[in-house]
Formats: sequence, C-alpha cells, structure tokens
Amino acid sequence: MKTETIIAEALQHIGDSSAILQYKRVYGGDINEAFFVQSERQPYFVKIRHSLPPRFFQCEATGLETLRKANAINVPSVYGVKETNDYGFLILEWVEGEETSKTAEQLGYAIARLHQCYGPSFGFVEDNYIGLLPQKNGWYENWVDYYRECRLLPQIELAEQKGRMPARRRNKLEKLLASLERWLPETCSPSLLHGDLWGGNWIVGANGVPYLIDPAVFYGHHEFEIAFTELFGGFPSRFYEAYNELIPLSSDYHERKQLYQLFYLLVHLNLFGETYGSAVDRVLRRYVGDN
Repeated sequence: MKTETIIAEALQHIGDSSAILQYKRVYGGDINEAFFVQSERQPYFVKIRHSLPPRFFQCEATGLETLRKANAINVPSVYGVKETNDYGFLILEWVEGEETSKTAEQLGYAIARLHQCYGPSFGFVEDNYIGLLPQKNGWYENWVDYYRECRLLPQIELAEQKGRMPARRRNKLEKLLASLERWLPETCSPSLLHGDLWGGNWIVGANGVPYLIDPAVFYGHHEFEIAFTELFGGFPSRFYEAYNELIPLSSDYHERKQLYQLFYLLVHLNLFGETYGSAVDRVLRRYVGDN
C-alpha cells in the first residue's frame, strides 16, 4: 500500500477527514517510517511500519500513556493506533521547539519526578519492546530476580541464537548471573522508568520543554535508567545536577553502573552485531575477572 494511502487512512481512523495539505518524511530513527503530516485541522506525527511485530505500536502507545498518567514529564499525545497483518500506524501529537538554557535542568527534574512514581512490584503489566527486540516483563517482588530473568537472560539467549555468544563469554555471564546479589541492592523501590532513555529518545517542545518518546516502560531500580544515560556520551551536566537534587544517587552507584549498562550493551550486540562484543567483555572482566 502506498504511503499516502496509509497516511490518509490514519487520519480517517482518528476522525480527521479534512484535506491533507502536506506530508514529508522525518529522519532520525531507523525502525519505522516517520512523517510530519499537516491536515487542514492540525499537524501530526505519523509512524508507519510494514512487517510489524505483534502489538508493536500498541505497546508504544501503552508506554506513552503510562508515562502521561504519571504526570511527571511531557509526552506526545496518542491520537490513534492501528495494526494489521501487513502494516501498522501510530498517530501522535506533533511536538516542535528549541532547547533553552533551562531544558537540561527541566529534564533532570522531570526524570527524577518520574522515578518517584512507584509501582506495586518490579516489571510491567505486559511484555513490550526495546527497539525491535521483545522485552519480557511480568511482576516480581525482587529486583535482582527481575533483572536476571527479564532483562539479562532473554538477551543472552537471543545472542546465543544469533551466534554471538562464544563459550567464554557465556561462561562469564553465567558466573555473573549467579552473583548479582553481590552488586545489586537487596531492597529498592520499583520506580516508573522510561526504559530506553538515551539522547535520541527525548525531544523539545514549545518554550524548550522536554518530552519523552519511544518508551520501553517498566518499574525498576531508578539507577538502571541513569546508568544508561551515561553509556553513550551522557546527558548535560545540569541534567544530573537537577536529578540529584531530588534523588541523590547512592555512594555505591558507580560500583554497579556498568552492570546496569550491560543490559543495553547486550541489546546492541543483538541489534548490531559483534561491534559491541568487546564492550560486553570489558564489563564481564570488571565483575568476574579473566578466568
């Protein structure tokens, strides 16, 4: 089906039958086709994907709505979603603006407020996705069990299926899985997390206000999220200063930071290949040594 036909169907799906004045491709992500669409009524951000994984856009919509209901940080409004056997689309609010000198600080405060929204247990009500990879959830009373069973193990098993798990790496990971309690806190609160918080997953709206996009939400240890923000270049220093004003990081955060980053390195190993294998191995040497 032609792109313009799907875009027209998307707007009809949400009750906008006005004329489409223009649409243009928006670049930045590599998972979906994305478009700015201007109808006579208003602008939209429309994502389209063919060969859709099950409930892919619905999971994204659920994540955005979960973040919105927390009332801690802005997210684009979800106008509609539809998925068929052949294609799917997600229609969101169009958000546009420029950063100000306060944007990084606002983001830090907002993420801290989000992490002060607590759930009943660790996990989430449904499985979802991290990028295109399935992300297991469920509810767990113990953070270490959840991190082992729902984050590390699925990525390890997927890497084995892809032929990216040599025996030496697998053996070290097994040792690490058996000793997670040594590094992770025995008790912590299940904070609401965006789940995939890197520099490409927040945007700026009017007056420099930050918005979160592309979530992989679940309830987990708040340090897990902060660790990922530091993995690929980090966020502005004012972000961390503002965050720490509301949620000071514990003195032993840096002892487990790389252990939390390991999950995302395994994700990248599975998405992009052995380019990330050496980074995985460095983390393993840090926690289990060279044997």
